[in-house]
Amino acid sequence: MTQVAFHIGIDDRVGYACRLVRKVLASGAKALVLADAATLRRLDEALWVSEAAGFTPHAMAGAPTTIAARSPALLAEQVPENLASDAVLINMTGSVQNDPHSRERLIELVSGEEFDIQAARQRWKTYKQRGFSLVNHDVRHGSTMKTPDSG
Repeated sequence: MTQVAFHIGIDDRVGYACRLVRKVLASGAKALVLADAATLRRLDEALWVSEAAGFTPHAMAGAPTTIAARSPALLAEQVPENLASDAVLINMTGSVQNDPHSRERLIELVSGEEFDIQAARQRWKTYKQRGFSLVNHDVRHGSTMKTPDSG
């Protein structure tokens, strides 16, 4: 069953995504980050030289197949059809993704802005209707909560 973790209250979504991608890669998993083109450009740049970690290996969707296949992190505007389902999906788009794959983990990045929180609540309802396990991680308060029926 897919676990969807909502990380809510993020001030710097690009910086947070950089740290999260590094954490996912350090765990041995692959990462797929979905965002709009402008956010992807900022994230691409940040992953080259973010903090003391330096370069974080990644590729943009549309890169030559040999490069994209060897990259542990892929940045895209939508889920590529030919991407393996073992990547952790990090969603920065603000909408539910039509992912043709069954993933173990999906992470929703949500700012502290009211419009973003309201949109996240709608995505939460959609994921709940699909029977996914849901976790709310409020980064402002450091709290985590699972829904009672999510196991």
